[in-house]
Amino acid sequence: MTQVQSISQMSTRTKVLVMAGTLLGLFTAAMDQTIVGTAMPRVVAHLGGYEHYSWVFTSFMVVSTTAVPIVGKLTDMYGRKFFFLAGIAVMMLGSALCGTSQSMIQLIVFRAIQGLGAGTIMATAFAIIGDVFPPAQRARWAGLMTSVFAAASVAGPLIGGYITDNLNWRWVFYVNLPMGALALAVFFAVMPSVRAGVRHQLDYWGAAMLILAVVPLLLAFSWANEQYPWLSAQIIGLLAFATLAGLAFAVVEMRTVEPILPPALFRHPIFLVSAGVTFLTAMGMFGGIVYLPLFVQGVIGSSATNSGLVIMPMMLSLAITAAIMGQILGRWGRYRIIALVGLAVMAVGMFLMSGMDVTSTNAIATRNMIVVGIGLGATMPIFVLVVQNALPYRMLGVSTAAIQFFRSVGGTMGVAVMGSLVNSSFSSELTAETSPEVREATPPALLERLQNPQSLLNADLLAELRDAFAGLGENGPVMFNEIMLGTRTALGTAIAEAFLVGMGITLAALVVAVFLKEVPLAKTWAVPEATAGAMPLDRLGQSPVAGSSAATVDPPPTGEDEPLGADDRPPDPSPPADK
Repeated sequence: MTQVQSISQMSTRTKVLVMAGTLLGLFTAAMDQTIVGTAMPRVVAHLGGYEHYSWVFTSFMVVSTTAVPIVGKLTDMYGRKFFFLAGIAVMMLGSALCGTSQSMIQLIVFRAIQGLGAGTIMATAFAIIGDVFPPAQRARWAGLMTSVFAAASVAGPLIGGYITDNLNWRWVFYVNLPMGALALAVFFAVMPSVRAGVRHQLDYWGAAMLILAVVPLLLAFSWANEQYPWLSAQIIGLLAFATLAGLAFAVVEMRTVEPILPPALFRHPIFLVSAGVTFLTAMGMFGGIVYLPLFVQGVIGSSATNSGLVIMPMMLSLAITAAIMGQILGRWGRYRIIALVGLAVMAVGMFLMSGMDVTSTNAIATRNMIVVGIGLGATMPIFVLVVQNALPYRMLGVSTAAIQFFRSVGGTMGVAVMGSLVNSSFSSELTAETSPEVREATPPALLERLQNPQSLLNADLLAELRDAFAGLGENGPVMFNEIMLGTRTALGTAIAEAFLVGMGITLAALVVAVFLKEVPLAKTWAVPEATAGAMPLDRLGQSPVAGSSAATVDPPPTGEDEPLGADDRPPDPSPPADK
């Protein structure tokens, strides 16, 4: 056992073990978001409460997204290890409780606990890279972590489907326990602790206002057009409340000593561009991608019944590209051209998808998904890394979490907006694609059932519809075939329009990215003075450590008055790590 001067001086073996524990925890948290979907029909059949179906996903998403910026700030104050371990433990607790649920209400509450753990892990994992590696070396691991997300998005539905078909649906939640326990054990054993010797002023009012702003905002965009119309009193009320709470949050943050989201952060040019690109990319891409399984299965007619299988080409290309680009970025040290090319490729992929219709084949859809995956894989790891490279080490957690926060909010808003566009267009296109004679001869009850395009994905519902049309007489089967073709055509047109809107939003992200400042990735933890723009670094969020200057990067608190060395390394670990 040899005392080291910083976490960065851990042995290569220890660093690899730390990252292995981090990746395990990240994979488990990411899979929590996707593994439940395939089991939900069985869960509803057992527990009942179909009217609360969407809340199983909404509670997880709202809590995890809200937790990210708060936890990110706390990790800057008190170190990453405790919060990462706590996140894994809370997520495991939530998983165990979900598996014991006796009602849908219980499952919703326990999913919220899972979301708190997952959000804590998400807020911490990418910042841990910054504790262990300087920016130039982080790129490789950032690409790998993005690949882990892609793998989880495919593995989750596949594992969930297998468990639901061959075991009990409760094991969809229990399967997280061994992986979480392994991540907990590895990370606890190898990650050094950081001594917290400085008293901090917790931003309680800021945390409260942030929660009051984010929760109704996410609920409004989750419920809009699904539970309530966009112009309903419920949605308008939620958005108005979120706006007022957001303004109150901004006022609180400008007056507090250690704000959760320092206002000066939004005056930093590199952070501002990165946050804008991340938000727009998530809004355009994830708002469109969510309809890929519906297009492939409902319009093209693919026999795949698992969304994980449907989007596998895109996720595999995303994972491979992210890993390769991480290596290239780590060696080259420059990111602007990669970001611009990646966004351009994403826009091309979205344009290709907008050209798909009922005559498209699986091969065409696969090609287009691969193009989108390549662009997304090249872009996703970059902007967290860019922000970490540009801001002081003492803001590593809050800046990293802020980028993830904007990605989550953008994705939620994108899904809501695209959903409204698809539903509105589908309804009008369905009317145009079916003859007046067929519509007049079809009972209103059947026409109403056809307004839900999900019927195209369910073999049992299709069989019921076929039998219902057969009961209308000898022309019934002909009417059924015509109206099914019209439904598929209308759905294809509606989703293609959503892809086109997604392309437009992605192009807007590309325009914003043009203004991204190129700062070569640092080989140490120091942040060049020039990257701070016009403002001194000591105004970015909290007072600098005594003895430092505006041109020197301030480290996170170590309990000592003197500043760190010239390379602004992470604080000393305790206990010492193996050399």
